[in-house]
Amino acid sequence: MPLVEHLKLPTFSRLREQGHDVLPLDRAVHQDIRELHIGFLNMMPDAALVATERQFIRLVGNCNRIAQFYVYPFSLQGLPRSQETLEYIDRYYCKFDDLKEQGLDALIITGANVANPNLEDEPFWEPLMEVVRWAEQNVASTLCSCLATHALLKYLYGIERKPLPAKRWGVYSHRIAQPRHPLLRDINTRFDVPHSRYNEISRQQLEDAGLTVLVESREGGVHMAASEDQFRMIFFQGHPEYDRNSLLKEYKREVLRYVAGELDTPPPYPDHYFSNEAEQLAEQFLEQAKQAILEGGDLPASLEEELESLLDNSWGDTAKAMVNNWLGLVYKLTNLDRKLQFMEGIDPKNPLGLKDA
Repeated sequence: MPLVEHLKLPTFSRLREQGHDVLPLDRAVHQDIRELHIGFLNMMPDAALVATERQFIRLVGNCNRIAQFYVYPFSLQGLPRSQETLEYIDRYYCKFDDLKEQGLDALIITGANVANPNLEDEPFWEPLMEVVRWAEQNVASTLCSCLATHALLKYLYGIERKPLPAKRWGVYSHRIAQPRHPLLRDINTRFDVPHSRYNEISRQQLEDAGLTVLVESREGGVHMAASEDQFRMIFFQGHPEYDRNSLLKEYKREVLRYVAGELDTPPPYPDHYFSNEAEQLAEQFLEQAKQAILEGGDLPASLEEELESLLDNSWGDTAKAMVNNWLGLVYKLTNLDRKLQFMEGIDPKNPLGLKDA
């Protein structure tokens, strides 16, 4: 079944306008359909908060019709926020204390911007770890994205991320490393995933800690890994949730930083993202941005729209399939025991009985 619009969150109406199936709450309560309750911890900065919210909720809503999906966005103290964003969160987001009381089946945690080389020095570190400690005992599975992956791997396994020589930025070809794993069922053996990060955790680091690498790229590095039990913690280093134009928006921000004097050189193009024709338009975009700054005008929207029309989304279907498989396993496990009090004969280290992953 579809997403349930159980909050006044504007994302629900926007997704409905885009053609996604979103069920009003008054219709949902009259259907005898299994529910899944998914927490969504959004730590993204103000400029990306709503877009990331929409992207992940859309992925959940595109799952096969195994259940009705209730998604509960919440955030943390310690993240730098404008007053406008704080008011948005206060108006539309849930409180973690309330979610702890009512319970969740699964949890998604986004990335975040950081200012300190040591993640433990970030003001959101302890609030985040409070959520992680609670989730370890109270949800079937936690899916981590980007910075959240690095933070949880440090906290749970003592793995230190390593700075990259340059920003890994673009769309990279990946291959499945464990084709028999149920999280990768019916997924293409080769597919693209966007990345955008300055640090990484390697295959060797993950395997040394006993984790399983599920998806990786020769050029982009590890994208997806799983905890020892193959399911309780799922780690993404890439961004399968991205829209077609997400990297374009990042490129535009970097161009504007350059023309404003914040960067010494123009930003490189994201790897494997712009076609030759798109690169020519990107050059025009850069020149017009310089001119607009000099003249105090705005960038022409038509050029950005024309550039976007030349971009491809070569990862979206695979992202949907992965999240679909993940939620299907959440559904299976929570049906075994709704409150995760394991029944006799169920191994808590391998609750789904995954073999030969």
